[in-house]
Amino acid sequence: MYDYDVLVLGSGPSGQKAAIAASKLGRRVGIVDRRDMIGGVCINTGTVPSKTLREAVLYLTGLSQRDLYGSSYRVKDEITVSDLAARTQHVISRQTDVIRNQLARNKITMITGVGRFADANSIWVDGGSGRENKVSADKIIIAAGTRPARPDSVDFDDRTIVDSDGVINLQAVPRSMVVVGAGVIGMEYASMFAALGTKVTVVERREKMLDFCDDEIIESLKYHLRDLSVTFRFGEEVAAVERHQTAALCILKSGKKIVADTVMYSAGRQGQTDDLALEAAGLEADRRGRIEVDVNYRTAVDNIYAVGDVIGFPALASTSMEQGRLAAHHACGEPAREMHQLQPIGIYTIPEISFVGKTEDELTDANTPFEVGIARYRELARGQIVGDSYGMLKLLVAPDDGKLLGVHVFGTGATDIVHIGQAVMGCGGTVEYLVDAVFNYPTLSEAYKVAALDAANKIRNITRIDG
Repeated sequence: MYDYDVLVLGSGPSGQKAAIAASKLGRRVGIVDRRDMIGGVCINTGTVPSKTLREAVLYLTGLSQRDLYGSSYRVKDEITVSDLAARTQHVISRQTDVIRNQLARNKITMITGVGRFADANSIWVDGGSGRENKVSADKIIIAAGTRPARPDSVDFDDRTIVDSDGVINLQAVPRSMVVVGAGVIGMEYASMFAALGTKVTVVERREKMLDFCDDEIIESLKYHLRDLSVTFRFGEEVAAVERHQTAALCILKSGKKIVADTVMYSAGRQGQTDDLALEAAGLEADRRGRIEVDVNYRTAVDNIYAVGDVIGFPALASTSMEQGRLAAHHACGEPAREMHQLQPIGIYTIPEISFVGKTEDELTDANTPFEVGIARYRELARGQIVGDSYGMLKLLVAPDDGKLLGVHVFGTGATDIVHIGQAVMGCGGTVEYLVDAVFNYPTLSEAYKVAALDAANKIRNITRIDG
């Protein structure tokens, strides 16, 4: 009756996992995407390129080794865009091949082109040949992703005034840059370019950056970025950006003026639903292009699902993958457990940040007692070996039963070692488990034992006095 049992629109993380999961369940699966966007925004302009760029910056600048070899240490004196692009293109190419291979191995049909709804069970696909082909499916999963939001008042030229997609295609490393927006993407790029020697100014209308993170961690990040000559303008808004022959002039509402080679806007993201003709399927998106779904990722139309960034928060590649898998299982009538509530957040600034669970502010606002255990990388042998004297791991512990309430990491390997805390929390483990555990030596993971001992000793002292 239909060409496919399941048809997926978009080949990003959520689309890939949805397609593969449906195929593993024995369904006929097709996936629609442009030839130059296999892997979606994640592989081509977003997560993978930006994280690869970060690794290239860290290596070529020698920044992470300067504690060991001195503040003037560099692997390469003059770092060009081609130096950075070479590594990025290599990784994108390899990852694209991996994704193509995975889809082919799972007998998933790759339909090249741009899709739009004809009705709730069929899609018009424009392959660029001048005529559209119609394909039908019993179930359709929208995994269209997002694009950077572009304020109408800003004249983007992808050279002087860019968004987070365009910044990876700059022709030269700018001497100065204004980053508008101190969210995750803005701060990641601000720290990267600051490490390259660019004079960065961050403009943020709110009074603080990354306000969902632990305050102590954010203060540490701010200190390090200021050490890289980053200037922060909090509580400020950009009124206008003027393009001049050699630079751009940023005019703030307060009257301040900032001259910079490049202005990068990081103003959130917009769902890529404009061209999907959702109305033909009986659907609609909100003003940010996002589609509303229920707990099973099903839209208002029973046979259509939506997953990934296009449904909004948390809009992470990691959670999107799991959403895709769960949506496919539900669409195929297969049982699946709900996504676990403990989801780590990783922020790839320089230095990086990661956390899972509650922050101190959240626990305080909820009148939940907690004790803090801290380990500093400079006290660990591995911290000295890798030259990280600033990193730290913080455990938030319930004093009555020793359960972990939150894990916050700042520094080298933060996004990796946070998973140890996530696993302990997910299994209902306590701080005593970490006190008694044996960790490889020398490792950064050993920070868990040090922080656990710190928290346990504080709790013991309180118990001794207070009974």
